[in-house]
Amino acid sequence: MDSFLLLAVLAYLVGGIPFGLLFSLWLAKRDPRKHGSGNIGATNALRTGGKKVGALTLLADIGKGSIVVAVALDSGLVDWQVACIALLAFLGHIYPVYLRFRGGKGVATMFGVLLPWQPWLAIVAFVVWYAVLKWRHYVSLASIMAGWSLPCGAWLLGSGQEVFWLGMSLAVLMTWRHRENIQRLLQGTEPTTDQDRRARMRA
Repeated sequence: MDSFLLLAVLAYLVGGIPFGLLFSLWLAKRDPRKHGSGNIGATNALRTGGKKVGALTLLADIGKGSIVVAVALDSGLVDWQVACIALLAFLGHIYPVYLRFRGGKGVATMFGVLLPWQPWLAIVAFVVWYAVLKWRHYVSLASIMAGWSLPCGAWLLGSGQEVFWLGMSLAVLMTWRHRENIQRLLQGTEPTTDQDRRARMRA
């Protein structure tokens, strides 16, 4: 139990490392919180810092989630404990103590926590994300649908109740973090990927 508690704290702290902010300040000399959507995740890092910053942020946000879950698995934790570690890494990303609990929306970190433990579920979520993105051209909508594919996918794959409830928790939290995007989607003012691309070309 002591190792579990230590890993739980580390999962939150590692998950909270704001790579989008760090890479943007270092490479683009811009604070993503003051540009675009104001978010520190990979999508806004791409908008405000360019492809290199966006790619590095994406990889780092995936990586931090994968690392903490891989350590949890290597430590011999049982499924409910691994699920807690994964959830805490995700919570660290969306509510980081370093930035007064104002973080990203968790999409990349969601994939990160799943990859070392539930790779097939991560693949399901990615396929849903990619399909919705190509169909509707909204990153936010694709991300929300990918989140809700987790509990559905966990049930269909027979991944166990720990994974199902982890997926449900991630889906609810991601939907909440995208609440402003949902409002813009309903109003017809949410930018598409094509609009984002044109905006970056003009910048």
